[in-house]
Amino acid sequence: MSADPCLRPELPSRLAGFEHINTYFDKMHGVHTAKLLPGEYYVTTDSEAVVTVLGSCVSACIRDTVFGIGGMNHFMLPVHKGENQTWGGSIVDHVTRFGNYAMEHLINTILSHGGVRKNLEIKLFGGGRMMSGMSDIGAQNIQFVHDYLRQENMAIAASDVSGNCPRKVYYFPMTGLVRLKKLRSLHNDTVVERETRYMQEISKAPVAGDVELF
Repeated sequence: MSADPCLRPELPSRLAGFEHINTYFDKMHGVHTAKLLPGEYYVTTDSEAVVTVLGSCVSACIRDTVFGIGGMNHFMLPVHKGENQTWGGSIVDHVTRFGNYAMEHLINTILSHGGVRKNLEIKLFGGGRMMSGMSDIGAQNIQFVHDYLRQENMAIAASDVSGNCPRKVYYFPMTGLVRLKKLRSLHNDTVVERETRYMQEISKAPVAGDVELF
């Protein structure tokens, strides 16, 4: 049942730096929802949701289980080891296309707004093999994020990764609930085209079904 529009909550105040993230009111869930594209991430201290669609990309959903602050990232490439690591004064940048930056900045943003490292709960999604004829970027992303979390001594609370289906992921940082829908192959072309286009763009850019509950 959709939410009563008369009971629609006010748009939450965004943390500084996330003003550009597209937000809409999700009638089905009755919450304001931030929609992530590849290379973006979002952190909130309010009762709202974050949603994205994943092919070969991976998203980490991370929150402080005590204070409720949390968010999601969406990264395309595992790691960048270049020397040019400037951010250009922006909290979100092309640099978040790389998993190491996406993970570090998602975690650090949560901690800088009151989160505590020992309280963090981490859930992982995506990493499908979507682009035939190319290297298995999804598997590389999965391997990276597992290695990263192992090195940081951080446990994975839940995950749904690999396979060949796109995933639509809704994350509710306040409660930690994830609603995941594996999309039919009919929709694969849109996801593949978007990720292929994004891959081409970031390679040139300088570095500055069923719903499952988790």
